[in-house]
Amino acid sequence: MDLAYLREHPQHLPTFLTHQRIRETPVPGGVCRAARLTLDDGTSLFAKSWPSGSAPDGFFAAEAAGLRWLAEAGAPVPELLSVTHDLLAVAWIEPGDPSPAAARRLGRELAALHRRGASAFGADWPGFIGPLPLDNTPSPEPWSAWFAARRLAPYLRTSADRGALDPDDVRAVERIIATIDRYAAEEPPARTHGDLWPGNVLWANSGRAWLIDPAAHGGHRETDLANLALFGGAPHLDQVLSAYREVWPLADGWRERIPLHQLHLLLVHTAAFGASYRASVRAAADAVLR
Repeated sequence: MDLAYLREHPQHLPTFLTHQRIRETPVPGGVCRAARLTLDDGTSLFAKSWPSGSAPDGFFAAEAAGLRWLAEAGAPVPELLSVTHDLLAVAWIEPGDPSPAAARRLGRELAALHRRGASAFGADWPGFIGPLPLDNTPSPEPWSAWFAARRLAPYLRTSADRGALDPDDVRAVERIIATIDRYAAEEPPARTHGDLWPGNVLWANSGRAWLIDPAAHGGHRETDLANLALFGGAPHLDQVLSAYREVWPLADGWRERIPLHQLHLLLVHTAAFGASYRASVRAAADAVLR
């Protein structure tokens, strides 16, 4: 199998893997099992599969739909080469070091992506974020109501049910949900990556930054930018934001709204991974309410 054959017959990739016709090298992959695949012509792919058993229905289809939707807008996402119920493969991107020039280019590309917009908040396919379902039911509601109902409340409930947040934490987030219009800046839907924490930016040796592992949907552009500041922050984040704002300025007060936008992804972490992220959720909630 070479790249030309794979592009013509993407459905055959699992068969070649089953019969060990492709060299497979394990690589880090987050919630999925990941590998670098080397084809007969020397081309490398990045492939991921569910770590045990069958993947949840629609798991890889959701990522594939997001990759296509982002690529349609000219976003820097890797080429999608194959997707099945239990596997997704994209073009391999050779990692490199972050640079200010790549960060500025990323900022401009994010602004262009967001400006392509979306028909509604949500998406036309059921979503996933990490290992959890993501309610993408398209909605004509204002962003604040949609974000509270579809991005905060479900993961707050799951986090509370698994004991990852204490009752006072839950009350703080519930207060934000009930009064979210006080803190939000309404905008039309942007075309967003949807899970843009720093680990989902791949800095390539070509001098470009690529967006990987999307949970793409129509959302608020500030959410993508706020998530880039999580968990230590993306390299050269000041350059990303400066270049972004040159292309498309942000509404006044955007810095104060960062914790509100980060609250969704932090609640996803308490819902999926437990109380080790509790302090981050509480810090974000307190910053919103302050």
